[in-house]
Amino acid sequence: MGPHDYLVKTSQESIEVHQAFLKEYGSALVEAAQWIGETVKKGGKVLIMGNGGSAADAQHMAAEMVGRMLIDRRPLPAIALTTDTSNLTAIGNDFGYNEVFSKQIQALAKSEDLVIAISTSGNSANVLVAVDAAKSLGCRVIGVSGGAGGKLKSVADLFLCASAGKNSSRIQETHIFIVHSMVDLLDRFFLKA
Repeated sequence: MGPHDYLVKTSQESIEVHQAFLKEYGSALVEAAQWIGETVKKGGKVLIMGNGGSAADAQHMAAEMVGRMLIDRRPLPAIALTTDTSNLTAIGNDFGYNEVFSKQIQALAKSEDLVIAISTSGNSANVLVAVDAAKSLGCRVIGVSGGAGGKLKSVADLFLCASAGKNSSRIQETHIFIVHSMVDLLDRFFLKA
């Protein structure tokens, strides 16, 4: 197989993962956008976390909420817990890497807030520890994962999974669709009074 054929093959895989996700979780994705709208309307904020590519997705989503995506509207309260290098390195050094998100949740989250936990495997220890911290504060948690869903599947209040993804690349390609769709649906359907 040559490089062009390989690209065609991986593109088709990505499309198939997207289609399977929409069939399995399309309604849950709409509900996730609705939850974000409810959070914003009651004065809460959205806290988003993940590692690696999922950290980039967390930052991407926060930027589209605070700035804008496709529709001009007021800035919305969202924080990516992946961006403060002083917090991340101090917490990691003093308490261990598993605590880098949970300490921020404990410091910043209130019961009216929504936490979005992104983990390609669903088993990222620091994400799972932070989900426990968020739930103990009364926050609702949206989990975003891939494959079988890992442990995140059973602890999230609402779960979205690129279950047909066989590797992190295909899973994360669907995750950015999930992030874009949550913000786009929020803007179009769930911010109005």
